[in-house]
Amino acid sequence: MNYRHAFHAGNFADVTKHALLVWLLDALARKPRPFLVLDTHAGAGFADLQAEPATRTGEWRAGIGRLLADKPPASGGGGTDDPLARYLAIVRSLGLYPGSPALIRALLRPGDRLACCELHPEDHAGLRARFAGDPQVGVHLRDGYQAVKALLPPPERRGLILLDPPFESPDEFATLARALRTGLARFPAGVFAAWYPIKHRAPIRDFFASLEGLRDLVAAELWLRAPLDPGRLNGCGLLVANPPYGFEAEAPALLDALCARLAEPGFGEGAAVTRLADE
Repeated sequence: MNYRHAFHAGNFADVTKHALLVWLLDALARKPRPFLVLDTHAGAGFADLQAEPATRTGEWRAGIGRLLADKPPASGGGGTDDPLARYLAIVRSLGLYPGSPALIRALLRPGDRLACCELHPEDHAGLRARFAGDPQVGVHLRDGYQAVKALLPPPERRGLILLDPPFESPDEFATLARALRTGLARFPAGVFAAWYPIKHRAPIRDFFASLEGLRDLVAAELWLRAPLDPGRLNGCGLLVANPPYGFEAEAPALLDALCARLAEPGFGEGAAVTRLADE
């Protein structure tokens, strides 16, 4: 309840999560049947990067600010070969900085649904006002982890569950692992995407070990610098269960493009897509 995402909106971790999220949503939309997206920790939906919370930290300047300012690589045909072009075009079209609810809503087709869960009263109120009267969006004042049990499986039988907790609690990795097990037990065919911070590797190794027995898991990770300092956010990852076809082949290009523009100079290899469990 103390975490306010407005202070961190648009930072490197946000853009990494959102670029991968756009790819996953586009992949779901390849098939005509409708789907549900459950955003368990939705936040306020949009962030004003010129408002006091964002200007106080300035984190967005080394994230979305840098991506929007950089000139994309040109292709031989006069267009762009930028793997981030799709994501950045959506950001530009929406204005402010779109959080996951706004990005998801922009990519829903008629018949698709979004369920947003948010416990912070102010953020919930803002989210509810933004989507008031939208028949494709439901906004819930409830714990997102509880929603994994309460709202799954969806009647559509297709869906993406985005688990993006604030990691305020020291046992957040364990709670996230339990939520993944619960969700996959209730909705085995769902695509689950769980964001996590990378400070140093030990908690990540323990998190992966706690998922033993689950199937079809892939981790997509980006580091700004070597993950050695436990007191600093050095990178982030998105664990994807049941990744859509093509994710392992195409996610590396997204991460490499982010790494090239955001990582510390001279860091070298700062991204990886790793299969943790076979189908």
